[in-house]
Amino acid sequence: MRIVIASDHAGFALKGELREMLEGLGHDVTDVGTYSGEKPVDYPDWSEKATERITSGKADRGILICGTGIGMSIAANKVRGIYAALCDNEFSAKVSREHNDANVLVMGSRVIGVELARAITAAWLEAEPFEGRHLVRRQKIISYEVSAHGDPDRVPREGGGRVVIMEHPLIQHKLSIVRDKNTSVKDFRDLVQEIAGLMAYEISRNLPMEQIDVETPVCATKGFSLSGKKLAVVPVLRAGLGMVEGILRLVPNAKVGHVGLYRDPDTLRPVDYYCKLPNDIGERDIFILDPMLATGGSASAAIAHVKDRGGRRISLVSLIAAPEGVAKVKSDHPEVDIFSAALDSRLNDHGYIVPGLGDAGDRLFGTK
Repeated sequence: MRIVIASDHAGFALKGELREMLEGLGHDVTDVGTYSGEKPVDYPDWSEKATERITSGKADRGILICGTGIGMSIAANKVRGIYAALCDNEFSAKVSREHNDANVLVMGSRVIGVELARAITAAWLEAEPFEGRHLVRRQKIISYEVSAHGDPDRVPREGGGRVVIMEHPLIQHKLSIVRDKNTSVKDFRDLVQEIAGLMAYEISRNLPMEQIDVETPVCATKGFSLSGKKLAVVPVLRAGLGMVEGILRLVPNAKVGHVGLYRDPDTLRPVDYYCKLPNDIGERDIFILDPMLATGGSASAAIAHVKDRGGRRISLVSLIAAPEGVAKVKSDHPEVDIFSAALDSRLNDHGYIVPGLGDAGDRLFGTK
């Protein structure tokens, strides 16, 4: 592993001990300073040197040390793409990787001794990130980071596309009615379309734009148009059909493809029976619609079908997702963005999302 290590004057001695340990374990270690413990230096300068190597891809992880660790952790976490964890025990170090996928470990030389620092470092190096809910939470942090800094073109971290859970009050209000077992087929169908339409605002946020000339009643001006209007909506049959109209109301020029899949009730694995896509699918931004992201098998298979036919810019849009389904799609297709109105707790023994809303297809078409 490529590890960058840095400290201020207070962490200089401990840095040397840990560098020796890391090199002994066979890691490729780059020490960016400071190079003396006698002359006072400013910790932000050394944090910047280390984090730059990580964000530029020259290092996989980093270790920062100052007197308490607080200054280094604050400075490091100001950098986009850096997720620094200040740890003073082995458990925190382990969990910072498992739950938070921290790519920088920070320690305070005046807080812990050499042996504890070595143990903390070993625990941090050995732990691997969990998926499921922890993956979703990490992706929320990344999504917020990109939104807050106005940088939608930032390359995602290893692990790929975003997981976006839409918490808009209108979406959540309508979703609660959809969940209700007493909601009629007509109301269920109408509400699913309305929710899909509301979700379309978010899923289309980063579509490419081009500047155009517009003549208003007053004067000529500049406006914007979707670049080429190259969109495709691909519902997974049959439940995905219920979301199509809600999205087409906002993007009526989108072409519509179809992927036919059903889940075998015994194996819970997807079985495909149909796939028809626009001929120019490789040139389009593609929204695959699958209302219930449960085991993730059908969604993953649908994405694979679209990829096999040339699709590249793919997002998955669901009403409700389970952690197991999110983990499956992220494992098979890490670059795909997942948009969902809710992330529920788990799957039951029959592969249904809990609390969920039952079988979306049956409720849409009155076949339950």
